[in-house]
Order: sequence, then C-alpha cells, then structure tokens
Amino acid sequence: MSKNLTNADDKLFSARMIDAAIKIIAIILLGSWCIDILKPFIMPMAWGAILAIALFPFYKKLVAWCGNRKGLAAGIFAIIGISILVIPTYKFSASTIDSVSQISTGLEEGTLNIPEPAESVKEWPLIGEKIYPAWLAASDNLEGFANKYSEQIKDVVSKILAIAASAGGVILQFIFSVIIAAMFMAKSETCSRGCQIFFTRLMGDKGKPAVANSVATIRSVAAGILGIAFTQAVLSGIGLVVADIPAAGLWVLLVLLVAIIQLPPIIILGPIAAYYFSVAETTPAVIFLVYSIIVSSSDAVLKPLFLGRGTDIPMLVILLGAIGGMIVSGIIGLFTGAVILALGYQLMIMWLEQTADSQAENPAEETSQE
Repeated sequence: MSKNLTNADDKLFSARMIDAAIKIIAIILLGSWCIDILKPFIMPMAWGAILAIALFPFYKKLVAWCGNRKGLAAGIFAIIGISILVIPTYKFSASTIDSVSQISTGLEEGTLNIPEPAESVKEWPLIGEKIYPAWLAASDNLEGFANKYSEQIKDVVSKILAIAASAGGVILQFIFSVIIAAMFMAKSETCSRGCQIFFTRLMGDKGKPAVANSVATIRSVAAGILGIAFTQAVLSGIGLVVADIPAAGLWVLLVLLVAIIQLPPIIILGPIAAYYFSVAETTPAVIFLVYSIIVSSSDAVLKPLFLGRGTDIPMLVILLGAIGGMIVSGIIGLFTGAVILALGYQLMIMWLEQTADSQAENPAEETSQE
C-alpha cells in the first residue's frame, strides 16, 4: 500500500514538474517574443520616460495654465519639444551647409584665404608640431595643399556627412521620444502607480522611497550634467558668434558633446582661441580666451549646486553612475547608469541597516559567540 502511494506521489510530482517546466518555457518564449517586438521602441521609450520624469515639473505648470486639461497640456508640451529640436537643427544644418558652400566656392575661385599660423601654434600639446606645418602650407599655397591632401580631405568630408546623416536619425528618434514623453505625462498617475507597485514588489517597504530617489536621480542628472553641458554650449555659442568665428554651429555642437562626456570645453575652445589670436587684435583675442576659460570651468561651480540635489544618494555615486553608464551604453547611460547605481547603493544601505538592526536585537547571541 505504501509502495503504491509512493509511486503515485512520484507520478504526481513528475507531472507537476513537467507542468511547471512547460509554463516556465512558455513564459520565457512569450517574454523573449515581446522583447523582440518592442526592441525597436525600447530606446525611444527609455528616452521618453527620462524626458517625462525630468520635465514633469514644467508639465505640471502647463496643466495649471491649461485649466487642468492634461491632454491639451501634453499636446502643447509635444509641440514645444519638437520645435526645440527641429528649429536649432534646421539652423545648424543651414549654417553648416552655408559654411561648406563658401569654402567650396572659395577653393574653386581661388578667393579663399587662410591666415598664417602664429608661432604659438607649435606649442599646442600633442598636435602643435603636426598642425603648424600643414597650416603654414595651406596659407602659402591652398590649391597645392588641397591637391596634396585630397584623399585625407575626402575622408574627413565623408565622415562629416556620415555624422550629419546619423544626427538626422537621432533627431527623428528624439522627436518620437518627445511624443512618447507627452503620452507618459498625460497618464502620469497610472505610470507612477505602476512603478510604485513594481518597486514595492522588488524592495518591500523601501519601494516607494526607491521610486522617489530614482525620479530625483534622473532630474539631478538632467540638471547637473545635461543642463550644465547645454549651458556651456550656449555660452560658447554666444562667444563664438560675437567673435565671428567661422562654422560656429559646428563648434557649439562639439562643445556640447565634450561637456556631456565630462571633458572640459576648453579642449575645443582652446585651439579656437589660439586661431583667434592669429586673425584678431590682441585685446579681443585675450577677452575671448578668458571668456573661454570661464565657460570651461563653470561646471566646477554649477555641478555641486545641481548634481545630487533632492535625493539622499551621494553626489559621487550619481556622478560615477552617470559616467560609467555613458561609457557602457552611450548618452542614455548617463541616466540609466546613475539610476541603477543609485538603486544598488540603496539596496546595499538597506542590507547594512538590516544587519545592524539584527545585531542590535540579539546582542546576547553575539556575546556568546565571542
């Protein structure tokens, strides 16, 4: 009798194991299929979520201005966001095309003049010794220089065109992300409730504080890294336009990229300032150099004010997460890296607090072990 019961239990256990295995395989297959379907939209949706969180305070003001009509506010937000992306892109493209056409016309007509480099160009770190003779040769005989380095010039032009084409794709992706962000904002209460349920399921009582810290971390990174980089780019653009530097839009874009990856903008502005010394009077050149140094070092003052504000996570954790995430995942890693490292920091602190509490509750046991 007992042997029959054992066999029946074994069969029941095997049936349950097979049933569970089939269900797990089905869930894995369904989940992977869903991921494959959503893969083209993951990046725009991630950017949309980041934009929605970072700009939600602005959206709340829009809702108030629109008489608490959330749909109308979301539509206005989308129009403003798309305009901010499209108008500067159009102006930058027009400026770049105009600069390239002017250079091309000058080369064809022989009217393009390149000033002789100053002797200080030789002293530029790493590149001065190579740039000076090429610059000098171009200033003496531009046509001969273009013929000699025609292959290199073609490679540079092709790379610039490739970058411009990829930039157009990025702009389209961001437009899509702005529309998604507007949808998230219009359904902000539902999205917030879903995030709180997920984090509570994952972290228990610490779930709601984790959501609040994640939101604060994204806003902190947006203000402390992207906001400061954008500010430095705008200030650099003002200085470049006032100094009448050719292709100012291109240099502003490079300053923005350099600032985002946490390098000083003086890397771009320094050589431009050196060039300006060779074409302008000493006084305006010195003013432009000092202005460039101030713009480049402004992040040292602004970053402690914005980075880490509104969250319990230390500024160093957010900064390391943003930089490390960007190295791993590109620009979006600025946010995902900071949030993931912040969540890891919270989990570690929660574990340490639980360990300390358990030790405080059982001091006698710890003493007996000693």
